[in-house]
Amino acid sequence: MNIGIIGTGNIASYLLEQVNENRMAEGRITAVFGRNVEAGTRLKKRFGIDFHTDFQEFLSASVDTVVEAVTMEAASLFVKQVAEQQKDLIVSSIGVFKDLALLEQLTSLAEANGTTIYLPSGAIGGLDVLQSANALGGLESVQLTTRKSPQSLGMEIGQEQVLFDGTAFDAVGKFPKNINIALVLSIAGIGVHKTTVRIIVDPAIERNTHTVEAQGDFGKMQLKVENEPMAANPKTSLLAAMSILSVLQHKGRALRIGS
Repeated sequence: MNIGIIGTGNIASYLLEQVNENRMAEGRITAVFGRNVEAGTRLKKRFGIDFHTDFQEFLSASVDTVVEAVTMEAASLFVKQVAEQQKDLIVSSIGVFKDLALLEQLTSLAEANGTTIYLPSGAIGGLDVLQSANALGGLESVQLTTRKSPQSLGMEIGQEQVLFDGTAFDAVGKFPKNINIALVLSIAGIGVHKTTVRIIVDPAIERNTHTVEAQGDFGKMQLKVENEPMAANPKTSLLAAMSILSVLQHKGRALRIGS
């Protein structure tokens, strides 16, 4: 498996270390695309990969799987072009699918081309439970409660404050930089209009914390995740990077756990 990465940031560096240096997944990262020439050149020298600043040139490279590891805004420029090129696509910026029509377009392209689009679990868990619980339409409610430190939001407050309480659909417009988890839960479960989201800024916490509560015919679930940040970038959770690595590790394996 030849892997290409869109992006030259911390996630790209992490994956290059784990895949190319530590052999933590089958295959090898052979090409990286990015606009940061300094960062890309540094990755090229350290890991011996091809660095591209032209996206069409990158798409023409001998890669069969592409990992998107850029901002949500940048991802919106590239993901459809990857899907059109008959390459498997791993999307880290799930928030790009706030445009639900784009998700439908990419799914149709993947079906027509015989490829697969992977949505890593990111900084959360429980997606298999939601999919299983909704297999026969018996999932009744899903609520995400996110607690963040004032520092992570660039705020200075002395006490807990609820910043948002509504549907995942409304959260898309009001908190576009904090919707990856809300969207992946919605896609796995009952959709953006029925999934509810609470975002709380809490000066008493050090780690960003996500609690998922679900109820339906299956029973009840409550899952809490306290995320450690990446050492090189406190704004990105380590679990989010690890979830992409996990997709690469299990891609193509004969034995699969969960859905």
